[in-house]
Amino acid sequence: MIRRVLIVDDEPNIVTSLEFLMRGCDYEVRVAPNGEEALRLAESFRPDVVLLDVMMPQRGGFEVCQKIRENPVLGDVKIIMLTARGRDAERDRGLNLGANAYVTKPFSTKELMNTVRGLFPGSE
Repeated sequence: MIRRVLIVDDEPNIVTSLEFLMRGCDYEVRVAPNGEEALRLAESFRPDVVLLDVMMPQRGGFEVCQKIRENPVLGDVKIIMLTARGRDAERDRGLNLGANAYVTKPFSTKELMNTVRGLFPGSE
């Protein structure tokens, strides 16, 4: 089964790196540069996992996370928040809104892939 990943980030260098990493692990990938596009793509693409930046134009990651969780069609979507905001309060906010994991930038690719794989035990 090919997993679908939606990368939501407005920083081109991060998007390029994440896209390369995910495609290299045989994930099907779509990219959204802002929160509005993320919500549209989540509905149409139906990703298995969303790699979601917190600070973005139009709608921030916390709001996007909340909107995904409010949508019953997207109930099984896993959300990993990726952010330079590593304070406990922000981490707790993301997890309380429904994120499955919170990874602080800069992060290692190995750490991120372990986090993604850990969301789907027994499937890899």
